[in-house]
Amino acid sequence: MNILVLNGSPSGKNSITLCTMRYIRRQFPDHKYVVLDVGQRIRQMEQQPELWMKPLEKADLIIFAYPVYTFLAPSQLHHFIRMVKESGIDLSGKYATQITTSKHFYDITAHRYIEENCADLGMKVLHGLSADMEDLLNEKGRKEAKAFFRYVLWNMKKGYQDRILLPSKGRAALKVAAIDAEPVDAPAPKRVVIVADYSDSEKNRLQNMCERLANRLPCETEIVNLQEFPFSGGCLGCFNCAADGKCIYKDGFDSYLRDHIQTADAIVYAYTITDHSMGRRFKMFDDRQFCNGHRTVTMGRPVAYLVDGKLDAEENLRILMESRAQVGGNALAGIATDQTDPNGEIDKLAETLCYTIAEHYLPPKNFYGVGGMKIFRDLIWQMQGLMLEDHRFYLQHGFYDFPQERIGTILGMYLVGAMMRNPSLKKKMNGKMTEGMLLPYKKAISEKKNQLSR
Repeated sequence: MNILVLNGSPSGKNSITLCTMRYIRRQFPDHKYVVLDVGQRIRQMEQQPELWMKPLEKADLIIFAYPVYTFLAPSQLHHFIRMVKESGIDLSGKYATQITTSKHFYDITAHRYIEENCADLGMKVLHGLSADMEDLLNEKGRKEAKAFFRYVLWNMKKGYQDRILLPSKGRAALKVAAIDAEPVDAPAPKRVVIVADYSDSEKNRLQNMCERLANRLPCETEIVNLQEFPFSGGCLGCFNCAADGKCIYKDGFDSYLRDHIQTADAIVYAYTITDHSMGRRFKMFDDRQFCNGHRTVTMGRPVAYLVDGKLDAEENLRILMESRAQVGGNALAGIATDQTDPNGEIDKLAETLCYTIAEHYLPPKNFYGVGGMKIFRDLIWQMQGLMLEDHRFYLQHGFYDFPQERIGTILGMYLVGAMMRNPSLKKKMNGKMTEGMLLPYKKAISEKKNQLSR
């Protein structure tokens, strides 16, 4: 397969983001890789379009690799994308994904920017890898990079693409066929639970969606109808559950949630969009999950959504669903709606659920997940005297990762800062700062090379 890497970093070959791509290349050597330094050589690309037009035409997969700059991609990559659009080159049907490095500050908006532009060009978009700048230097980060690219290759083999939601054009809801859906041919999880609220759905649309997904999954699949659960009421915010996790209501929801729903290999949430939200009863279910406090008790397991309604027009809901998965430490296996090919979307969702469960796939957190957990981390640390269960959980899972404790890094930055303020030392460095920053990354990449040669 021909893989084209569009390196949008102004640092060119000295890009930390490109190091992640080099590492992936060593892990998956059975492909042809071409790297274009479009960020560093943007003027040359502007004057000589043949340098990038032919590689784009030959590519089966195009990977945008860049550091996140102030909410988006570097301006040089913006310039390049404008050049591609103005050229009229036909990229429709080609696969596209992206790799970024940042400290996760609004990496989400940068990824959305690339995805939407790829969708404009008719490309098949797969969600990218948002890595911390230091991820490649530890085993967890390298494992995530390998898992990401393996997932990209799996989607391409299946002919799948991620759904990029653009502004709604008012499409009518399509009919969902819930009958005669054969199970997918994929590794079977043990058990999946679909939590559904049919309250506001018309013509059994949401029920048909749930039944089709249940029929497609090759495992025990249970649909929990929230209309049938005897809720005593909504969450009171009384904090009765803070110390021991027990809800003040005696309707048994806290036990049912923990013992029946959250023990599944994956959870699918199904609702009808009502007043720009998920409906009253589903929100009651959502709020009552606070009996678990801020404990991410299902982390590592995938979640998915079935949505009845025009989700394309509900940006806030889309952010909410992704954020919940990110903060919860869950892989968002997908969101299927009744707007565009619902049968196909549901069938794809069934296979993706099976894949993420079998491969234990969990993408690294982006700004939603990193930022959200830092807020919870600081909150629980301050409230540990009240929220004892949360505090124990955060201690057990190492969530108290306060950066103030990284004394070595802080002292190192003081040293580098002093060197940069010294005119003579700064002159000797002659702009080679980025080369020095790459040294530990080169070591991480070469270690894998040595392992392969043994």
